[in-house]
Amino acid sequence: FLRWEAMSPGEFARKGAGLTIYWGWFDSPFGPTLVMGTDKGICGLALSSEVGEDAAMEDLCSRWPLAEFVEAPDRLRPWVDTAFGMQKDPEAKAPLYLIGAPFQIKVWEALLSIPSGQVTTYSEIAQTVGSPRAVRAVGTAVGRNPVSWLIPCHRALRKSGGLGGYHWGLPVKRAMLAFESARAEAQTPPSGRVSAE
Repeated sequence: FLRWEAMSPGEFARKGAGLTIYWGWFDSPFGPTLVMGTDKGICGLALSSEVGEDAAMEDLCSRWPLAEFVEAPDRLRPWVDTAFGMQKDPEAKAPLYLIGAPFQIKVWEALLSIPSGQVTTYSEIAQTVGSPRAVRAVGTAVGRNPVSWLIPCHRALRKSGGLGGYHWGLPVKRAMLAFESARAEAQTPPSGRVSAE
C-alpha cells in the first residue's frame, strides 16, 4: 500500500528551505496522529497519545526548520485513508517522501522490507544494510524515522527480545505490534484436517 522516494542529499542539506509541508491531525488506530506531506507524498507521521500534541508538532517541525508549514488536512486525507487501510480501492498507494541522511534512508529501506506481523532486531538490520558493527547507529536511525507506522520501526526489537525504545512511547509500540499480530491471525486460514469423504 506504499510507494516511496527519497529526497536527494542536496535537498536534505537545505533543511526544508523552499519546501512547503502540509499538515493535519487525524484519528488512527493508535490515537491522535499528526501527518505531514509535500506534493510528493507523506514526509512525517507522529503519534501524540503519550507525548502530547505540542511535542509531536514540535518534533516534526524541527526536522525541516526552514520549510513553510501549511495546515491542509483535506489535501492529505486520501493518503492517510490509504495508509491506515480505510481506502476502499485495493490498488491505492500512499506515497512517502523520505527526508533523511543517506545511512538513515538505508535503514528505513530495511525496515520497509519487514512483513507485517513479523519482527527483527537492530543487529539484523545492521547486517542487512551492510554495517554489522553499526548497531548503535542503526538504533539511532530507527529512532529518527519520520513516518512512524508507515516505516515500521516498531518491528525492531533488541537482540534479547526486549522491546527496546520507541520514539512515541512504548505503549504505542506494544499497541502496534498487537494490532499487526491480531490482523495477521485473522488473515491466516484455520488449520484442521480435511475430510476425505
